[in-house]
Amino acid sequence: MKYEEKLLKANQIHKGRVLKFNVDEVTLPNGKPSIRETVNHPGGVGILAIKDGKVYLERQFRYVFHKDIIEIPAGKLEGKEDPKKAAERELYEEIGAVNPTLTFLGKFYPSVGYTDEIIHLFLAENFEIKQQNLDEDEFIDYFTISIEEFSKLIQNNEIKDGKTIAVFHLYLAKKSMK
Repeated sequence: MKYEEKLLKANQIHKGRVLKFNVDEVTLPNGKPSIRETVNHPGGVGILAIKDGKVYLERQFRYVFHKDIIEIPAGKLEGKEDPKKAAERELYEEIGAVNPTLTFLGKFYPSVGYTDEIIHLFLAENFEIKQQNLDEDEFIDYFTISIEEFSKLIQNNEIKDGKTIAVFHLYLAKKSMK
């Protein structure tokens, strides 16, 4: 069964540096009018970087939660940037990784109820670590842990970041299929 909502009127209420906010008028499948509040986002990448059996994670203060969050290296797409190129760029900036072998693991929609953001997830292996090259507004500490420790952080709900949890489960699913 296919239910579709028809756009009656698009109304962008804010255009920020990264996000656009809309309050659109739609017609529901039953013919009744409704409002959809949406956030347009350029999309992003997340990378599970593994070298010598160690996972590279980051600790970064996230303003919206007012605390440090543990997550994988990640970042937003710049314009129509190729996700693989964005993954290479983010790895270099955030942990100093160069020349990675990247494997696409999948993509996911982090919150289908209000944003069109798509995050492309990659596995990075066989890279060399140089020096971080952070953007001037980034303050990131990275660290390494074993895959088992990573799994425990997720199981114990110490990692709450969706892309970090998603990439780990995609990695395990791909690994079990080999």
